[in-house]
Amino acid sequence: MTSTRTWPKFTKSDSPLAKLVALSQYYGSDPDFVLAGGGNTSVKIGDKLYVKASGFALATIEADGFVSLDRARLDALLEMQLPTGRTEREEHFKRHLLATRVDAQTPLRPSIESVLHNLLPDEFIVHTHSTYANMVTCCRVGESVARDMFGNNVLWIPCVDPGFPLAKAVARELKAWQERTGRPSPEAILMQNHGLIVPGSGPDEIRSRTDRVIGAICQRLDEADGGTDPFGPTTRLSAEAVRQAVMTIAPALRALTAANSQLNIVRFDNSDVAISLAAGAEGKAVTNGGPLSPDQIAFSASYPMWFEPDVDEPSERTLERLAEALRAHEAATDFPPKVVLVSGVGMFTIGSSFVTAENARLLYTDTIRVMVGATRLGGVQPLSDEQRLFVENWEVERFRQQVAAGRAAQGRAAGKVALVTGAAQGFGLEIAQDLAAQGACVALADLNSEGAAQAAGEICENLAAGRAIPLAMNVTDPDSIAAAMYQVVRCYGGLDLLVSNAGVLKAGSVKTQPVKDFDFVTAVNYKGYFLCVQNAAPVLAMQHAARPECRGDIIQINSKSGLVGSNRNGAYAGSKFGGIGLTQSFALELIEDGIKVNSICPGNFFDGPLWSDPENGLFVQYLRTGKVPGAKTIEDVRRAYEHKVPMGRGCTTADVMKAIYYLMDQQYETGQALPVTGGQVMLN
Repeated sequence: MTSTRTWPKFTKSDSPLAKLVALSQYYGSDPDFVLAGGGNTSVKIGDKLYVKASGFALATIEADGFVSLDRARLDALLEMQLPTGRTEREEHFKRHLLATRVDAQTPLRPSIESVLHNLLPDEFIVHTHSTYANMVTCCRVGESVARDMFGNNVLWIPCVDPGFPLAKAVARELKAWQERTGRPSPEAILMQNHGLIVPGSGPDEIRSRTDRVIGAICQRLDEADGGTDPFGPTTRLSAEAVRQAVMTIAPALRALTAANSQLNIVRFDNSDVAISLAAGAEGKAVTNGGPLSPDQIAFSASYPMWFEPDVDEPSERTLERLAEALRAHEAATDFPPKVVLVSGVGMFTIGSSFVTAENARLLYTDTIRVMVGATRLGGVQPLSDEQRLFVENWEVERFRQQVAAGRAAQGRAAGKVALVTGAAQGFGLEIAQDLAAQGACVALADLNSEGAAQAAGEICENLAAGRAIPLAMNVTDPDSIAAAMYQVVRCYGGLDLLVSNAGVLKAGSVKTQPVKDFDFVTAVNYKGYFLCVQNAAPVLAMQHAARPECRGDIIQINSKSGLVGSNRNGAYAGSKFGGIGLTQSFALELIEDGIKVNSICPGNFFDGPLWSDPENGLFVQYLRTGKVPGAKTIEDVRRAYEHKVPMGRGCTTADVMKAIYYLMDQQYETGQALPVTGGQVMLN
């Protein structure tokens, strides 16, 4: 349906450009109209056309995202003769379009549809790739459906190449329409396999016309008999079989489709929309018919790859069949897949970053919705092979994809997927924040699910959507860990780094410490580490099997108390000593799976909640238990511990991060316990 977002408040004092910005943001932020930064808008002000520049998303565009063009030069463009060859024509047109810029020095690149915007007489133009409009434009009988619904109020444009050919077609059809109706412009234009154009004298007219068009289409869809299974009867695998398939297929796809040692991001979707196609008896036949729109080609490729799962086969055989299927798909289509549909399981989308993988998911989900609507209205009409080939090789779409993908993540963890336990606060939170700032996608796991959610939200707000997710995890509960790991794989496709940071401390004398305190510390610090590694190792191993040069990392945040005993703190020190034993043992076993396992042994993190919490921090506990003779205040305890460090201060997150990045970078090191103690503990 039409947008439910709040309509902007326009006043008479608003400039035309200010109105255009608000109008653009309104439709650009509605996924029923715009996805992945598509669509374009414009306003005519005197002899200038202000049109959206390529690379700006309508949802967030401001005035500086529009480029000013000379309307007279645009008029002349429509009449010029271009080379007949497609490649030569597009290069020639692009060069002349850039020459229409009022400011020749501006780096802004005008929308390729600028000539089309200029030829329509209305002041404002909004061009979107509306889902509901495309249910008509991608329908086999779309033109007759449009004529029946709208008569002469809406102009239908047959399928034609975007850019200059589309502008010429609209000019030709518009002239005939004007002669036929005696009116200057229609309420809307439906472009076959492309989208919707709504012209208007102002934002209110744009909105009323858009609402009428979309409302009429929705009413027609409601009247059509669509049935419950648009792609035939569905056959779905059980939830456990789906989980098993995802945990094998997603990590394998991450590695098999990667162009280099940086693995791809893989998103999994088994929503009702995705599964209706992936599990539908006719789903494969429908998608093999070809792509529906330029957007589909640009962001999710012309053809998805289909894969038949076998829940009874070993993962090694699934990996072999996936590799074979990927090679066959690329040989048949000339492109690696961006979408993999697994029968009865769901949809996997692939990208070099979270943004590109998510764009592929959004666009192909939208494509499925369009196919459902087009089927109900009379059948799906894909692009012709000629049009498909043009868009697949169109420089404009490649440019738009690059812009929509955003700036590639930079830093020492760029492209990595990391899971940090105990990440809602303290050391764990700061480790997660630093990894994200250095380019990783980070899953923040913690028993404090609200804290993890808040922290992940702040990372995404500061960096980019999708760069962090929260996970509710109890490291002492194997089911909780397995569920969290499944969510990581569903969201990102796999894992490159596990930072086992979750830890607790209950100080006390061996003479008096309650057994429940000893068990609690041991369960979190020792057993929890074991369980996290047990769940992460298969994911890391699958990626290594798919791409042997790819190695994963497991890093335990241990303690200096794992290297030397700790007076009246035996439960903690014992669990940390045991953790180093696990690290060495895991390293010996898991190196055959390409997994490096190391521990970092930080000195005291005095400023974190473990030490400084006013209720249960170690300073309070040590003061209470008399661990520091003569100490009467928390400050006395702190100074006593600072004096034990040759460098005179406690450890910081920055100190630990240097060690983490070293261990990630160092390919010839495993099974180590790396001290970061300011000289307080020195290895023999």
